[in-house]
Amino acid sequence: MLTLLIATSNNKYTIVNLFKILALTIFTRYITKSSGFVLSSLRRPKPPPFVLLHRNRICFKMSGQIIDGKAISIKILNEIKEEVEILKENNNKIPGLAVILVGSRKDSQTYVRMKKKACNDCGLFSLGFDYPDTVSQNEILENIYDLNRNPEIHGILVQLPLPSHLDESFILNAICKEKDVDGLHPLNTASLCSTSTHFGAEKVDWTNFRSLPFHIACTPQGCIELLDRYEVKIESKRAVVIGRSNLVGLPVAMLLMHRNATVTIVHSKTPNPESVVKEADIVIAAVGKAGIVKADWLKPGCVVIDVGINSVDDPSKKRGYRLVGDVDFENAKEVASLITPVPGGVGPLTIAMLMRNTVDSCRHSLQN
Repeated sequence: MLTLLIATSNNKYTIVNLFKILALTIFTRYITKSSGFVLSSLRRPKPPPFVLLHRNRICFKMSGQIIDGKAISIKILNEIKEEVEILKENNNKIPGLAVILVGSRKDSQTYVRMKKKACNDCGLFSLGFDYPDTVSQNEILENIYDLNRNPEIHGILVQLPLPSHLDESFILNAICKEKDVDGLHPLNTASLCSTSTHFGAEKVDWTNFRSLPFHIACTPQGCIELLDRYEVKIESKRAVVIGRSNLVGLPVAMLLMHRNATVTIVHSKTPNPESVVKEADIVIAAVGKAGIVKADWLKPGCVVIDVGINSVDDPSKKRGYRLVGDVDFENAKEVASLITPVPGGVGPLTIAMLMRNTVDSCRHSLQN
């Protein structure tokens, strides 16, 4: 029996065209069987360009819709700006974010500038602390302790990575969990990994992250936000997360699980990772290897969120390189129904979630 699979609901073919494909396939098989022609083109008919085969099923091949992270982030930042205006008018309070930068890494400096610009665009108050590579750990810790006590600061961010002589975990753990808007404090991570249905008397609502009494890491939260904004169903779907880092892989897997997806984590020791990924309705790639996820790894019609950001040599670019994700985008978009580009996909959402976490921290401080 010939099974038909429409890869996505975004592109529909008429019943007439569907039967044309069926009739063509059946007729070709009948002719080759009854006539004994030896022409390879008849024995193995080449499918039309908009059709591909997947596990003996006919699937419609189509270019996936691009998830516009920039547009979504602008919308969220505008929403945050309105919230900040309300906080200022009703409570005479402006959310404040402190950003600590150590060293002179160009990428870190760029990220910090982008975060400060987002603060300015949303109306948040921001403080910047720039330290040389030689700064002592005690100096940074003393500043963090001061910021913990400062009622005008609602979020503290330490830009990573830090120089090797600094204990990254110790410094991040020094930030009080209420102001850990990056969601990296062990108590915030523990809350994320809990399967409790209540926090105190309040029932946990994993469809509304802003109702949670703790902070979720910005990039994983941004991945789920993109799925929600594009109305991708998560519950009962099979999700594969490629990568198991503390920053993205593990927390995004927990978020998907809390939303009732069946989650598998693929990592460097997973045998035949492509066979695992091919089962997924939702693929989140966060491994940090350029183009490791090929188009033939993907199930037709799946949704792909590419968290990876990698630089590859490109003499045609002024900088001599270009940024790409973990997914082979140009080919994968012909298989997926929705896919994020790199850049312009998850990245802008990370900053938007940072702004939102800071506003939520301010609101929680007023409630307490």
